[in-house]
Amino acid sequence: MSQEKTLTEVTTYGKDTPIGRPDTDGRAAVFVPSATFDAANNANIRLGSGIVGFGNPDGTLTVYFEGNRFDDSSLHKWENKARKAYDRMVMGAPTVSKAKLNASTLEQIGTIDGMGIHLKQPERLHTWLERANALDTAPASPVTLWKTK
Repeated sequence: MSQEKTLTEVTTYGKDTPIGRPDTDGRAAVFVPSATFDAANNANIRLGSGIVGFGNPDGTLTVYFEGNRFDDSSLHKWENKARKAYDRMVMGAPTVSKAKLNASTLEQIGTIDGMGIHLKQPERLHTWLERANALDTAPASPVTLWKTK
C-alpha cells in the first residue's frame, strides 16, 4: 500500500513577476517585505531599503537591495535606492546586498526597468517607508521616469 502524501506549504511569486535576471534595461520586480518577513533572519535588508529582483524557477525570489548603510546623500530618496539595487542586478555586480528568499516573505508592488519605476501599490511602499520613519524619501508619484524613449 502506498504512503499517504501530504502537501506542505508551497509559496511562489505572482504571474507578473519577471523570471530570471534581466539584461541591461530589462524589467524586474519591486518588492516590500510582507507580514511573514523575518527581520531577524534578514538583518541586511534595512528598513526603508529599495528592494528589486526576479523569480527563480524553483519558486524563490532573488533580490538585490539598497539601504544606504553609509548615508550617501545621493541615496536619500527611495527611488534612488531602488535604482542603485537595479543597476547592480542588471550589471551582475558583486555585492553582499543580494539574497535568495522564500516568495512569501516579499510582496511585489511594481516593476522597474531602464526607463523608470512603475508602482501598482504605492500605499504598500508608504507603509514600508513609514515603518522606517522615512516617508520623506517616498516618490512623488507612482511613476518615476529617469529616461524616455
